[in-house]
Amino acid sequence: MWLKLPGLSRSEDRFETWIAQRHQEHVLAEREISAGPCPDESFLKSLATKSRRIQLSDPRVNHAANCHVCMTRLMELRRETHSRRRRLVLTVAVASCLLVAVVFVMLGRRRARTQNQMAEVAAIPQTVNLWNAGTFRGDQPSRLKTVLLPAALVKLTIILPRYSGAGRYDVAVTRDQAGQDILAHASSMAIGSGDREQVSVYLDLRKSRPGSYFLSTTHEQDQASYYYSLQIR
Repeated sequence: MWLKLPGLSRSEDRFETWIAQRHQEHVLAEREISAGPCPDESFLKSLATKSRRIQLSDPRVNHAANCHVCMTRLMELRRETHSRRRRLVLTVAVASCLLVAVVFVMLGRRRARTQNQMAEVAAIPQTVNLWNAGTFRGDQPSRLKTVLLPAALVKLTIILPRYSGAGRYDVAVTRDQAGQDILAHASSMAIGSGDREQVSVYLDLRKSRPGSYFLSTTHEQDQASYYYSLQIR
């Protein structure tokens, strides 16, 4: 009989499974049909999916276990049941992964939104007017007076030099004119105000020590960085 018996040890269970497999092979190979009517489809489905709830004393069990027709149908039903279970497990696993991904995305967005809100509240507004400022690349001299910024979280608004174009600008604070050692970096679109362009960014200078640095601006299309002397106090 291919139904599992209760209370078997692991070794006994393997032996019982082996006997059940041999019995199934024998019934299918002999193609014998037991006497009496075959159990209906509902009983065979219950036997295939809920075999532990079936009473072994039920005569329909003995018929199904020894009938080629019933055994063939039982094997088909068991394969269908296993296939449905695998699909269900896969569906649940995929849904769980998607749910976890959605939760992480939502938490990330909420964290970013909270950080942005905190930054907007805590940032110190500073304005740097470069409209009439000279700029320099590399070792060329600058005619700009030194820009002063605090060692804090800064909302920096830069009025860009005369003739600056519209578009996105990268703003950075560096230790040298080569832009290799970046202390803070942000980018934003320039906003026109009359004939002037200005860009606003948040720069976190809280870990910067007081001293001399450089403030650089880089247009997205030009890719040429312009440096201005900067003092962090």
